[in-house]
Amino acid sequence: MAAEKARSTVLESDAQLIDRFADTLWMERGLSRNTLSSYQSDLRQAAAWLAGEGRSLELARRADLLGYLASLVDQQVKPRTSARRLSSLRQFYQLALREAWLPSDPTALIEAPKLGRPLPNSLSEQDVEALLDAPDLETAEGQRDRCMLELLYATGLRVSELVGLTADQIHLNQGLVRIVGKGGKERLVPMGDEAVDWLRQFAAGGRRELLGERQCNAFFPTRRGAGMTRQAFWYRIKKHAQQAGIRVELSPHTLRHAFATHLLNHGADLRVVQLLLGHSSLSTTQIYTHVARERLKSLHEQHHPRA
Repeated sequence: MAAEKARSTVLESDAQLIDRFADTLWMERGLSRNTLSSYQSDLRQAAAWLAGEGRSLELARRADLLGYLASLVDQQVKPRTSARRLSSLRQFYQLALREAWLPSDPTALIEAPKLGRPLPNSLSEQDVEALLDAPDLETAEGQRDRCMLELLYATGLRVSELVGLTADQIHLNQGLVRIVGKGGKERLVPMGDEAVDWLRQFAAGGRRELLGERQCNAFFPTRRGAGMTRQAFWYRIKKHAQQAGIRVELSPHTLRHAFATHLLNHGADLRVVQLLLGHSSLSTTQIYTHVARERLKSLHEQHHPRA
C-alpha cells in the first residue's frame, strides 16, 4: 500500500512538471496545441515506464532513461518513434535545467539514434498521366483541378505555394511563375508550354465561371469565391488518384517528388533541381538521386535479360 502511494506521488509530480513544460513552451514559442499534446504524450509514456521501475522524470538518471529506450526496442517500437520520444525527453530536461526545476540533464550523454532518411513516395510517369487525365473537364472545378495538377507537376511547387498563387505571380508571356517560398526567398520557376496552355484556358473559362461577378486574389478559387485551402486541394488530389486507379500511397508533396525525380531520370543537373525546388541546401535535394537510382534499378530488373 505504501509502495502504491509512493508511485502515485511520483506520477503526480511528473504530471505537474510535464504540464509546466508544455505551458512554458506555449508561452515562449507559441507552439500549436497539437505539437504540445505530442510532447506531453511522449513524456507521459516515459513517466509511466519510470514509475513502474520506482523512478520518476524528476529523479531519473542516464541509466534509467537508457533502460526506457531499451524497453522500446523490446516492444518493437519503430526507430523513428523512439528517436522522437528521446527528442521530447531531451527538450524537457534542457528546459527544466535552464529554469532550475531540476539540477541536471540525464539525456546530455545519450546519443540520438542515426536514422536513414525515408525515400519520398513518387509516381511513375504513367501514373502522373493518369492523374492529370482524371478531372472532369466538363465542369469548372475539373478544369481548375486539371490546371492545378499540370502546374504542380510542371513546376514542383509546394502545395501551399500553389493554392496561394495570385494572378500577378503568373507571367504567361514569359512562361514563368514567381514564388516566395520558405524564409521569404523568391524564385522564378519556368512552367513549360503545356502548363501555360492550361492556365490560359482556365483563366478564360473555368475561373470566370467559378467567380461569376466576384473578385478574388487567388488564381484558383472555389465556388464560394475564395481561395482553396491546402486541405481542400489535398482532398481533391486523393479523389482524382482514386478515380485514376493509382495505388501508390500519396502525400501532399507527391507531385513535387515526381517533378524532381522525373527531371533527374531524364538527365537534369542536381543543382538545377535544387534551384527549381527552392531548397536552401543541396543535401535536401540529394534525396531524389536515391529515388531516381531506385527507379533505374527497378527498370533494369524488369527489362534486362540478365537482371
